[in-house]
Amino acid sequence: MKILQAIFWVCLFELSGKLVLASEASLPDVLERIKPSVVAVGTFMPTRNPRAIFLGTGFAIGDGRKIITNAHVVGKELDAAHLERFAVFYRQGQAEYMQLADLTKTDEQHDLALLNLPEGKLPALEIGDSGKVREGELFAFTGYPMGMVLGLYPVTHRSIISAISPNAIPVIASRQLNVNMLKKLGAPFDVFQLDATAYPGNSGSPLYQIDTGKVIGIINKVFVQGSKENAITNPSGISYAIPAEHIKPLL
Repeated sequence: MKILQAIFWVCLFELSGKLVLASEASLPDVLERIKPSVVAVGTFMPTRNPRAIFLGTGFAIGDGRKIITNAHVVGKELDAAHLERFAVFYRQGQAEYMQLADLTKTDEQHDLALLNLPEGKLPALEIGDSGKVREGELFAFTGYPMGMVLGLYPVTHRSIISAISPNAIPVIASRQLNVNMLKKLGAPFDVFQLDATAYPGNSGSPLYQIDTGKVIGIINKVFVQGSKENAITNPSGISYAIPAEHIKPLL
């Protein structure tokens, strides 16, 4: 009986390993569909040098004219007098493209923003069910880390969900409290903690299933780190993602 049980567990372990390998093997195919939908988000000013500045990452959803990113990415005040506009930048083959974009909605609580492309559209990503995400599951995210340095070449990282926890936690001492933290403690929501490092420029990147490409989160480091990790001096090795369920109210 013990021998049969041992054989069963060995077979189950091997099957689980094969499923994981099969899922990882599908990532290159999924990535081909993901990359055309991911854009660098920034501003364009015809009288500035450089005319284009990257601020973060975004991705197309819905009809392909809607771009999701973080609210803090598009939080700067535009220089309307000098015709500064929000814009998205992307690569198709060897050619680089830019489209002007209008900021239509923001959700400051979840640090999300919705841009609209007046002209043209991109392949849209499908939003998955972030409520079914489990700790330990493997996902990937694609974006433009340090975009102005690395250029329009989207970078992909794999990551497991290390923890699902509130975006703000009580602090040890009252002197560590600030206005932003108090707001978040009043209306906390769960976020995904990742074991991969997100870099400046990754904010707004889609976190997606590596077998289907469905988006289950939006990479966000600056916003959440400022409240959740404030008590431990903002560690640079911890990254977070906002669950994709919070995108739907914007639409």
